[in-house]
Amino acid sequence: MRVSVITVSFNSVETIENTILSVLSQSYDDIEYLLIDGDSSDGTQEIILKFASKLSVVISEPDSGLYDAMNKGISLATGELILLLNSDDIFYNRKVVQNIVDFHTVRNVDCSVGNVVQVSKFGEVRRKYSSRNWTPNKLNVGMMPPHPSVVLKRELFVRYGNYNLNFKIAADYELLIRYFIKHQISWEYSGITTTSMSIGGLSSSGIGSYLVISNEIVRALSMNNVRHWKGIIYFRLIRKLFDLRFSLGKS
Repeated sequence: MRVSVITVSFNSVETIENTILSVLSQSYDDIEYLLIDGDSSDGTQEIILKFASKLSVVISEPDSGLYDAMNKGISLATGELILLLNSDDIFYNRKVVQNIVDFHTVRNVDCSVGNVVQVSKFGEVRRKYSSRNWTPNKLNVGMMPPHPSVVLKRELFVRYGNYNLNFKIAADYELLIRYFIKHQISWEYSGITTTSMSIGGLSSSGIGSYLVISNEIVRALSMNNVRHWKGIIYFRLIRKLFDLRFSLGKS
C-alpha cells in the first residue's frame, strides 16, 4: 500500500529539515513524499534542494495559501492513503506510517483519526490531543480531531472534492463536515499518535484568528446544511483562553 505524505511549506527554514528527515527516516518503504513550497525566500528552498533526489515531487511556486498548496499536493499524489505533515511538525516516531498502513490494512475504512502531541521548543511534551472520544456529531459544536492525525483515502478527494479555498483558516473543518456528516464516510479511531507539533500562541495566530475560525466554522456548517449551536461554537474562545493561561502557568 502506497502512502502519499504531503508537506506544504513557506519560509520554514528553521524547521523544514527536521520535517523532511522525519519522513525519510520512516521504517515503511512505500512512501511517496510530496513537498509543495510557496516560493520561499528565507533559505527553505535551498534546504529542500539538498534532499530533492530523495523526494517524489518537489514544487516551489507562488500559491494562494496553505490549502491551495495542499490541493496541489493531493492532485499529484498517487498513494492509496493521504497523510499531511506540516513544515514545522515531525512524525512522532519512525513507525508512524507502518502503524497507519497496518491499521488500514486490517480495518479497511475510508479514514482513521488518531492523536498528536504538542511539545515545547525544548522537546517537552506539554499536551496530548487525542481523538479517542471524538465523534462526527461533535463537529456541530466546533470540535474536530487533530488535523495532522487524520488519514484519508485518496479516492475521497476525487469523489467529494478538495479543500474549499473560500475558507481562510477552516477549510480543513469544512472538508471534515462534508466528508463525515454530508457523505458519511467510514472511519475509526486508530489510537496512533502520528505527529509531534510545536506549541504556538493562541490558535497559533492570536485571538483575532480564533474569532475568524469560529465564524468560518459556523459558515461551513451552514453551507452543508448541518444543524449547529452558534453559542457553543463561540464559547470555545473562552475555553481556549483558559487552556492557554493554564499552559503558560505550567511552563
